[in-house]
Amino acid sequence: MPNGSRCPDCGSSELVEDSHYSQSQLVCSDCGCVVTEGVLTTTFNDEGNLREVTYSRSTGENEQVSRSQQRDLRRVRDLCRILKLPPAFEETAISYYQKAYQLSGIRAARLQKKEVLVGCCVLITCRQHNWPLTMGTICTLLYADLDMFSGTYMQLVKLLGLDVPALCLEDLVKSYCGSFKLFQASSSLPAKYVEDKDKMLSRTLLLVELANETWLVTGRHPLPVITAATFLAWQSLRPSDRLTCSLAQFCKLANVDLPYPAASRLQELLAVLLQMAGRLAWLQVLKLDKRTVVKHIGDLLQHRHMLIRMAFRDGTAEAETQEQHPGGQGQQEAEDSTFDLPKRKRPASPAPLLPPCMLKPPKRTHPTPVVSVVTGDENISDSEIEQYLRTPQEVRDFQRAQAAAQAAMSAPNPP
Repeated sequence: MPNGSRCPDCGSSELVEDSHYSQSQLVCSDCGCVVTEGVLTTTFNDEGNLREVTYSRSTGENEQVSRSQQRDLRRVRDLCRILKLPPAFEETAISYYQKAYQLSGIRAARLQKKEVLVGCCVLITCRQHNWPLTMGTICTLLYADLDMFSGTYMQLVKLLGLDVPALCLEDLVKSYCGSFKLFQASSSLPAKYVEDKDKMLSRTLLLVELANETWLVTGRHPLPVITAATFLAWQSLRPSDRLTCSLAQFCKLANVDLPYPAASRLQELLAVLLQMAGRLAWLQVLKLDKRTVVKHIGDLLQHRHMLIRMAFRDGTAEAETQEQHPGGQGQQEAEDSTFDLPKRKRPASPAPLLPPCMLKPPKRTHPTPVVSVVTGDENISDSEIEQYLRTPQEVRDFQRAQAAAQAAMSAPNPP
């Protein structure tokens, strides 16, 4: 360290001399900041002036990377190394950040948005290379707000005109469930709660596919659905020991955060499983509820395609019956009595499998229309009066009236 100097950017004393184009420069080894720049004995115009100028001025390289940009580029590299991404990913993410930084909407943004931009460039790179990584993982590493991150991500994709494929649901399940601390016994995890990783992943994938086929994933964030599916898969593999464990306790044992809508997604999955269980003959004699149906998840998943088709067929048949008989069951009973058919109670048709937005549509309030009553005493502006003037005489009369009104207003008040 020459003369006890320190880096003006990070304050480090680790300054080294670096030869750049045969010019000695003083560079900080911690942050890469160029503290002193080498000089060249050259001139601006010709060799006659013999003036020493810096290397950047001699080559015309006047644009320098700002300190904030240097810091964010280091953060891109650090994030890629924490996630153990291939070196090619790191270079791609850096190039995306450099392109984004040149955009006026990004360069003039707040500091929080620029910090989120680091994670967005890494996420875009991973999505383009089909690398399973979620927004939640990056937000956790960067301590970033999910709403701000998702908004910045969509803005960056639009501004750069990138083609970013959606993350495969299967890869997302494997990546997310692989982080659960449920596959090895420890002091905080009893042996009865330890589960084989391959078995749990296999059953979780089947439950997520079931949720996808019944519209529980469409238009929603996938992590709450995956969390609920993982919990049900874990319970169903050893129900005698795990039925008493709640979803919140499960997430605490697995050392993962509990997403807010996961409890709602769990209830929706259980409702679908109960609806499917009512179509299996050996389960119809049992009085199953949302707790006991977990014991039979294996059978339901084994026959899920047939059970879903039955649900759609029942729903379609019910709709066709209502179209053919608009009067409903009362009209059908009247027709039966006309032909003296024996009365029998028709079994209630099960509800068809529909998206949650159709089963429970949001309530819409109809505002009361405002009725405007015209009395004829409303104030009329000058511009509105001018629209009704038709003849030249009316225009002259209106101008004289305006001049008289202005003169009266400007006249001094009498004592």
